[in-house]
Amino acid sequence: MSSTTIAPRISPELRAAIYHFTVFGSTGVASVYLGIWLINHGISAEEIGIINAAPLVAMLLVNQLVGRIADRMPDWRGVIIVLSLIAGLVPIGLFFVSGFWGILGIWIFSVMPAFALVPVVDAATLRMTQRRGTDFSAVRAWGTVGFMVATLVSGPLIAWLGDGAFVPVFVAFALLRAVLAFQLPQFRSGEDRAALRKGARHLRDVLKPWFVMGLLGLSILYSTHSAMTAFAAILWTEQGISPGLIGPLTATMAAAEAVMMFVWSRLKLRVSARHIIIFACLVAALRWTAMAFSPPVWVLFGLQLLHSITFAMGYLGGIYFIANWTSDDIAAEAQGFSYVLQQAMSVVIILAMGWFVAAFGPMAWLFVAAYAVLGALCVVLSLKLQPPSAHPITSDQLTVADPAP
Repeated sequence: MSSTTIAPRISPELRAAIYHFTVFGSTGVASVYLGIWLINHGISAEEIGIINAAPLVAMLLVNQLVGRIADRMPDWRGVIIVLSLIAGLVPIGLFFVSGFWGILGIWIFSVMPAFALVPVVDAATLRMTQRRGTDFSAVRAWGTVGFMVATLVSGPLIAWLGDGAFVPVFVAFALLRAVLAFQLPQFRSGEDRAALRKGARHLRDVLKPWFVMGLLGLSILYSTHSAMTAFAAILWTEQGISPGLIGPLTATMAAAEAVMMFVWSRLKLRVSARHIIIFACLVAALRWTAMAFSPPVWVLFGLQLLHSITFAMGYLGGIYFIANWTSDDIAAEAQGFSYVLQQAMSVVIILAMGWFVAAFGPMAWLFVAAYAVLGALCVVLSLKLQPPSAHPITSDQLTVADPAP
């Protein structure tokens, strides 16, 4: 279906929100049950770390190329559709494989395109909403709502139907994303490309030590959440928490994230993006430290609410930090570079976490907490090298006032 056939009354923001609702659906399913499904198929903790890390390693090889191609296309939409189709069709192979190597191969080519489309759709949606004067965070929040719905549905459903339901549910969410990609709007429709070139027009122009250190700290913060996606369900199950509660725990985290994104534009915090990232890193360190002591379920629900700070605030601060220093010419490529760093840091922590979990059990979360503190220190160094300006670009970006030079 061409996007031009959609009724004019359906705004580009609504169509983007509909797609965002599906972007993280399969991720939500995997976060609830992938680790348990792998264990039930005889996969060890160390091998689970490899299966989770392998798509991230593959992303390091292709993500910059994907972003560069997307930026040079007439519109970002075409690349998003192609990646969505690949990510929707390849997981069907999970019905026909068993054992570590078979699962690993299919999982890499299922998850890699799903990850690769995220920085492209983020950059495309952000630039579209900036051009139209609308709220990016409210559109992006529907991605979190979709993740929450996926976890709420898949957790109890798989617990009820049994282990064999994991693959059909995962594939269904992946195919839904592929179908709804076709109704996306033309993100660059009606724009004046020459007027949107404020900021760096080549990635090399902005890759200064202060910029890279800011992105490195953001990436470390992001990667600590990858460790949770890979190992939280396993450790909670070993702690004695019912598998039926894992979905609600994950959904609580997503709900907190969504609420933060919906209210973000109303906060009007007069601090820079990098100060927000530092704050998120420090709260994350407290969150992961508490997880190390196997707290009861009611405490876990409280810790999940901190996701509104550790992920949502960190994510929004990071995406505006990048956008404010770069032009539309490298929108997807710049977000893609940040995503490559995030995946690299995630590879480090997931592989290490596999070993720490096997050796220390839940106390492995202390390693994750220390990693979050390291992220904060990286951003502090970035601020020392390049202090933020006191003057934000526009009044609607007061919370992320690291303007382009």
